[in-house]
Amino acid sequence: MKFGKSIFLAAIAGMFALTAQADTAKIKEQLSQSIPGLQVESVAKSEIEGLYRVESSNSDTIFTNADASFFINGSMFAVQEGRVVNLSEQRKGAKRAEQLAAIAPEDRIVFPAEGETKARIAVFTDIDCGYCRKLHKEVPELNRLGVEVSYLAYPRAGIGSPSYDKIVSAWCSEDKLQALTEAKQGISIPSKTCANPVAAQFELGGQMGVRGTPAIVLEDGTMVPGYMPAQQLAKGLGIL
Repeated sequence: MKFGKSIFLAAIAGMFALTAQADTAKIKEQLSQSIPGLQVESVAKSEIEGLYRVESSNSDTIFTNADASFFINGSMFAVQEGRVVNLSEQRKGAKRAEQLAAIAPEDRIVFPAEGETKARIAVFTDIDCGYCRKLHKEVPELNRLGVEVSYLAYPRAGIGSPSYDKIVSAWCSEDKLQALTEAKQGISIPSKTCANPVAAQFELGGQMGVRGTPAIVLEDGTMVPGYMPAQQLAKGLGIL
């Protein structure tokens, strides 16, 4: 029996597809068993032949061979048009942008820009963090420059801590902006509880790679860790 050329090529392609599926399944199983607590979200071929990219729930990227007997935890770089590009950070940035876009407006505490909105930033914040308080003092200037500041909750001490209780009280206040400002000034605000996004945002921050506060996330998903003066931040956003 003679096979036509198209049937033969389709059979070869099917064999490669099955091999790739077997590789990714084996990689996921091997890493999940070898690294306690690792939650593998996806496995795909990377830009380097023979190397697979493994995305996990904690924002780390792992690169491994076909049977996961060797792996590297870190970033992949490429030289494009004479420039060094961090491919891993590009991919993480795109994912962060999607995650931010999925957060409902009512689940944020937003300090709007004055006049035309020229840029938007999201800030994972903690009530008792010194640099969070310092950054908050820059918010009026950022707003004046046309930057909308959208706060997300990240109580560093964890769920159920005093900082967690404070930020929940701010989120549950009738005037969230005033309550958050007073709490960051060290003023005791009334203790309140309600249905709130604080715990979910704390978990989201961990998934997005937040390791400390404040953590500023730009519209394209780029993360800027730590405090930055308003003028410097505005220059980085390209509005000065």
